[in-house]
Amino acid sequence: MSRRLDVINLGDPAQRPDPRMMSSCETGGCGGGAEPLIPPPPTFGEVRINGVEISPEAIAQEIQHHPAPDAETAWVEAARALAVRELLLQEARRLGVEAEPGTDDSGRSEIGDDATIRALLEEEVVPAEPGESECLRYYQANENRFRTPELFEAAHILIEPEGDSEEAWKTALERAQGIVEQVGDRPEAFAAAARSHSACPSAQQDGSLGQIRRGELVPEVQAGLEALGEGSTAREPIRSRFGWHILRLHRRIEGRTIPFDVVQGRIADMLEARSWSVEAARYVASLAARNEVEGVQIAGAP
Repeated sequence: MSRRLDVINLGDPAQRPDPRMMSSCETGGCGGGAEPLIPPPPTFGEVRINGVEISPEAIAQEIQHHPAPDAETAWVEAARALAVRELLLQEARRLGVEAEPGTDDSGRSEIGDDATIRALLEEEVVPAEPGESECLRYYQANENRFRTPELFEAAHILIEPEGDSEEAWKTALERAQGIVEQVGDRPEAFAAAARSHSACPSAQQDGSLGQIRRGELVPEVQAGLEALGEGSTAREPIRSRFGWHILRLHRRIEGRTIPFDVVQGRIADMLEARSWSVEAARYVASLAARNEVEGVQIAGAP
């Protein structure tokens, strides 16, 4: 099972662009002025792992990957991430761990010392393997997570106002109301009206929106749709920023609970990944406790 190294904030600063070389637009602002992008070091002392210094320049380069409400917090988080990385690399060298670069879950090649760190963690961090009973307990406690969504098989006719004035909106509403009176609850009449009058591209499919999940439509249209019974057309058009919607609900498909045996493997993978994250954090804390760490606090270490 592949492991995500980023759960303990690992990274290779040597392979990342120096933020001092980035423009203001690249860092999220377009003010046009040349402003300093690296905050000055805060007041804490030098960061060292067994006497090996994490340079302020390396921390400054790492800081772009640690957004925080203020510069000092971001600096501390960047320093901690590099301290953990150095701690792991020193331990890997002590144990003689070596590894060839591989690829991560997305197919990207490992860079720098990532392969060495991965190999060390694979040797030293052993997650608990969840059994069927543990997976079943999680399933029963979180059954709502294993339900298919409720679906609404629906259609609409969109009548756009010819302008932004209230008069234009009123005229469009009157037109929509006339269509509602003509089609009633007859699906074939609704389909014909959609092809003739709807300003939505769905007009070419008789106004069909397909099977809609809750949250895929603008709130006012979703609410209007949920108020309908199956096989009925709304008697009042619904207004949105796009225009007036004449809604029809063909069918409501209730969500169902996915059986445990279908999702057991997925639950086991999730629980094992969670266990690995916990054990990896404990391992790093134990390394910090056994080694000399200066200038930064690593969670769990005294």
